[in-house]
Amino acid sequence: MKFSLIISAIFASIIFSSCEKINELLTFNIEDEVTFTIENQFGINLPFEIPLPNIKTNATREFENQNTKADLVKNVSLEELKLTIISPTNKTFSFIKSIRLFVAAENIDEAEIAYEYEISSNAQTINLSPTGVKLDEYLKAGSYSLRTEVTLRETLTEDIQIKVNLNFKVTADPL
Repeated sequence: MKFSLIISAIFASIIFSSCEKINELLTFNIEDEVTFTIENQFGINLPFEIPLPNIKTNATREFENQNTKADLVKNVSLEELKLTIISPTNKTFSFIKSIRLFVAAENIDEAEIAYEYEISSNAQTINLSPTGVKLDEYLKAGSYSLRTEVTLRETLTEDIQIKVNLNFKVTADPL
């Protein structure tokens, strides 16, 4: 009886370990980038929206590079969303109180993908917190759009150009 329990435990361990290794082999990252401008005309403490241009994702090419297809993708999650001030070069994020980013694609409802509610950093680069929403359909769509909702802490005296870097973790099915 003990022998069969030990064998069962070993067999379960081997299967679990093998599944993890297969998932690792079928997991890769896709990176996208877009820039937007916060114009100096917006007031403080009022949330306002900034539409960003559609992003033509390189997901299809990346799927091919990883020897898979969009219909085999089973899980896409946002690993990192980084904002970097491009200009003016000496500006920091001290002017933003909070920011939320949303994603949408044709025939797919909009979803919040990342946020930061209390930005206290004086850095020129910040990482937003991913919401954990599943993003499979957005990357499979070929292009998607982002929308930001920003609340300013101080009045801007100049336009601020910001680069958004998105890093998605993708897992594909082996079959």
